[in-house]
Amino acid sequence: MLLAASCIFYMFFIPEYILILIFTIVIDYYAGIYIAKTQDPKHRKRWLIASLIANIGVLAIFKYYNFFNANLEAAAHAIGWTYGIPALKIVLPIGLSFHTFQAMSYTIEVYRGNQKAEKHFGIYALYVMYYPQLVAGPIERPQNVLHQFHEDHKYDYKNFTDGLKLMAWGLFKKVVIADRLAVFVNQVFDHPESFPGVSMLIAAVFFSFQIYCDFSGYSDIALGASQTMGIKLMKNFDRPYFSKTISEFWKRWHISLSTWFKDYLYIPLGGNRVSKAKIYRNLFLTFLISGFWHGANWTFIIWGGLHGLYLTLGMATEKIRARARRALGFEKWPRLNKFIQAVTVFVLVTIAWIFFRAKSFDVAWYMIKNIVIGVPDYFVSALTNPSFLWLEPLLLLRDQRVVIPEFGLIVVFLLLMESVHWIQRGGSARAWLEHKPFAFRWVAYLGLVALLLFFGVYHDKAEFIYFQF
Repeated sequence: MLLAASCIFYMFFIPEYILILIFTIVIDYYAGIYIAKTQDPKHRKRWLIASLIANIGVLAIFKYYNFFNANLEAAAHAIGWTYGIPALKIVLPIGLSFHTFQAMSYTIEVYRGNQKAEKHFGIYALYVMYYPQLVAGPIERPQNVLHQFHEDHKYDYKNFTDGLKLMAWGLFKKVVIADRLAVFVNQVFDHPESFPGVSMLIAAVFFSFQIYCDFSGYSDIALGASQTMGIKLMKNFDRPYFSKTISEFWKRWHISLSTWFKDYLYIPLGGNRVSKAKIYRNLFLTFLISGFWHGANWTFIIWGGLHGLYLTLGMATEKIRARARRALGFEKWPRLNKFIQAVTVFVLVTIAWIFFRAKSFDVAWYMIKNIVIGVPDYFVSALTNPSFLWLEPLLLLRDQRVVIPEFGLIVVFLLLMESVHWIQRGGSARAWLEHKPFAFRWVAYLGLVALLLFFGVYHDKAEFIYFQF
């Protein structure tokens, strides 16, 4: 039933694209069986390579062919050559990178001896196609979910209600916060020439929260939907903007992807078991490829490269920064020190997000230049005209009557979300609520439903950002 539901769910996009999934599922299913059966290392490696080629080949055709083709065409024209290979007119299958990476983790784990080959074809197909996390993760490992598909899951009231609560919270982050922020973000990023630098800064900060609420909201919905059926998926987000270092950020953001690259790329390259120079190389290369995984565009590669640069510079200057903190006396005020570190990480991550969201490098660079130049000019102007300090940043929409109340709602909802994050320092917010009086709990539940009904942004243009990957 779950497999049939997952097939129907996926076919709502483009029905024919289910053939792509069937193709890779069949190859990986038999590759796993033959890897487990064969003792000859060469034959085992051949089956693994066949599986990887099938999955990476599908990604290369649908996601990266036109990118490489366009760059080759530009290079050929630059040196005066004629280039006649046409681009492919195809739509990228939703969630392609997610389910191909999940399939690859299965054959790699079987090859490493960490997972038994799955002999039930339907169970393996469900592992790849399980609908809650099919299109945007989390990217599961076979050790976590395959055995759960074999188990008998009976109805459990607590599992069911906890799952619904998590889905409601994820939906709040998505439709109340992320889709409301998208109205501002899209206008500025799509037409940056129409806005001053301070508006670009606000849009960049808003996008940082938009992408978090959009993607973590979807992850919560996926985890909650799965929990209602008794199947536990891995946690994908853990309050990433509370991080004090970029390294900590990647332990809290898109955890399933960061651990995937760590286990299957960074560690095989040598990880931390090599010289410092090679550690920096491994980190930078891993994040470059991670950026390319997100999309076939130079902006994503730059985004990944920036995070690789942040991490390598952070490691290289760790002792210098520690001495500087001691010299400045920050260690006497640990809370202030942590706050400054968290703000610094947020600023660095937001700069990188500009490249992630912008349509091109030129647009991203234009916005960064105008933020650097325009924001100081804005505060200078505010000194002579105090009302300017409040009015100019709000001119993100042409109709000011819409902007001011919307801006206020965004601030209130973000504060509400961060209040919940603050509660989560000590554990699950759901567990925290369970210890509160009956009336308090139900006011919270009904209040959340009311926010979804009255303040959710529902329109045809709304989309999940990570579906495109």
